[in-house]
Amino acid sequence: MFGTFSRAILKTPGTNFADGITESADGTPDLPMTLVQHAAYASALQQLGLMIEVLDADERFPDGTFVEDAAIVTPRGAIITRPGASSRMGETAAIERALAKHYPTLGHIEAPGTVDGGDICETDSAVLIGISARTNPEGARQLAGLLGDLGFPSIILDVRGCPGLLHFKTGVSALGDGRLVMAAGLPTFPELAAFESVILEPEDSYAANCIRVNDRILVPAGYPRFEDRLAKLGYAPLPLAMSEFKKMDGGLSCLSLRF
Repeated sequence: MFGTFSRAILKTPGTNFADGITESADGTPDLPMTLVQHAAYASALQQLGLMIEVLDADERFPDGTFVEDAAIVTPRGAIITRPGASSRMGETAAIERALAKHYPTLGHIEAPGTVDGGDICETDSAVLIGISARTNPEGARQLAGLLGDLGFPSIILDVRGCPGLLHFKTGVSALGDGRLVMAAGLPTFPELAAFESVILEPEDSYAANCIRVNDRILVPAGYPRFEDRLAKLGYAPLPLAMSEFKKMDGGLSCLSLRF
């Protein structure tokens, strides 16, 4: 499912970004620095050849900059989610309007199902769907059906109870080429036996949320050991500062919808 991305949708962090949901103990994000980091992220996508659309902040939804949770985008269609946190359910309306310009029809997750995009990992061979505190079994079932209608197989994994895993992609990301990056301490999933796993050191676990964008791997800055491992595997890492988003339990994949 990896291909060349040509577009991305982002959303500017609002002035009340720090009022969002977080379990992090890293402190309160600094808004000016947050905006600097967001702009650098957008610039990196542009430098990699993507045309970006940056939606305006919506103060009603302080977590709204994490646009990934509101939709699943694939080369054949897009699906609007139903976020697992009630305070975030209204975020999907703006994302649906933005995606409707690119996709003639959109699928939808319906109640009582819930799905956060952060629980969905697209690989070369299948879409991995994590059941978590935010994505429930009914949502996973619906999503698997909608993906199947688009011609994509899926694998459902239950990651509830995995320490430190807010979303599936908090601890697992796809590099392409049959490889997954995995945070330390995750259980062995028999369903993932066909993948080559790149297991991170415990201190580097935040870097498990990285994203492949065309011929580069975007990684959070500050993890040189992981960058070196990627380089030895033949990838070209591109580090980006993410300190302020980390304070709100956010990662690189959360900040854009790429298609």
